[in-house]
Amino acid sequence: MTHTNLTVFHPTVFVLLGIPGLEAYHTWLSIPLCLMYVTAVLGNSILIVVIITERSLHEPMYFFLSMLAITDILLSTTTVPKALAIFWFHSRHIAFDACVTQVFFVHTMFVGESAILLAMAFDRFVAICAPLTYTTVLTWPTVERIALAIVIRSFCIIFPVIFLLKRLPFCRTNIIPHSYCEHIGVARLACADITVNIWYGFSVPIVTVILDVILISVSYSLILQAVFGLPSQDARHKALSTCGSHFCVILMFYVPSFFTLLTHRFGHNIPRHVHILLANLYVVVPPMLNPIVYGVKTKQIREGVAHWLFAVKTRWCAAPLG
Repeated sequence: MTHTNLTVFHPTVFVLLGIPGLEAYHTWLSIPLCLMYVTAVLGNSILIVVIITERSLHEPMYFFLSMLAITDILLSTTTVPKALAIFWFHSRHIAFDACVTQVFFVHTMFVGESAILLAMAFDRFVAICAPLTYTTVLTWPTVERIALAIVIRSFCIIFPVIFLLKRLPFCRTNIIPHSYCEHIGVARLACADITVNIWYGFSVPIVTVILDVILISVSYSLILQAVFGLPSQDARHKALSTCGSHFCVILMFYVPSFFTLLTHRFGHNIPRHVHILLANLYVVVPPMLNPIVYGVKTKQIREGVAHWLFAVKTRWCAAPLG
């Protein structure tokens, strides 16, 4: 499909190039990407099943953890299968509406995961700083309202992006030098003023996430103050151990995201393929590592997984042959 630079059009399809500059290595890059994706989906799926089936894990903290696992699966599934199709089958075309849908889910999952991490920080704050009121503060109706607020907030923040993209006329090209669609990358193909897209696309989600980071930092400052005020070292160690896995997940989410943002904003000397490679790793590495971190650092999760695997093995062995 050929278009002149002077013709205004609304493309029916975009063409994703994958990782420009590394086309010769697409097949090799697809192998670790596929393995990480399978690990992420499998690990988070097991985590969700274990939290649902193990009654000992029916607590607010693990409910938020299951929300995090669902978000991780959606984030990686929205992007990685299309990237693998590009790498393996040269399936570069993506319909305009599918591209906009991908933009919506990628950014919604990002904002949603930040909100879930904030909810988990609040959970740990109440559990450590006000343990006697934990069951009265974080009742199940309250937890359900928090979960609903997370979904509504994420939807409302990102939904306007759909209209910001659909209003744009395109006259340059329908080629996107990326392996998946993201808001500003698509908007830059337009032949109109995209100031509103840039302002909204960067400012609103980023300010929201920065606000989450500030509130999480305040929560953990109060948590550390409370922990170091405990009389015994054993009590301090036990309190900190309950936050260890969550703190690791926070670092794995925010450090790469802000690094990617800063390199996009200020790293003009960094090659484009490095930016796109980092973007691909960002949507699969944290989702892959999150269930591993919780499995290693949280005793209840380890015991729940072991119990679930034993139950599966028992049912499998008890099944009649043939």
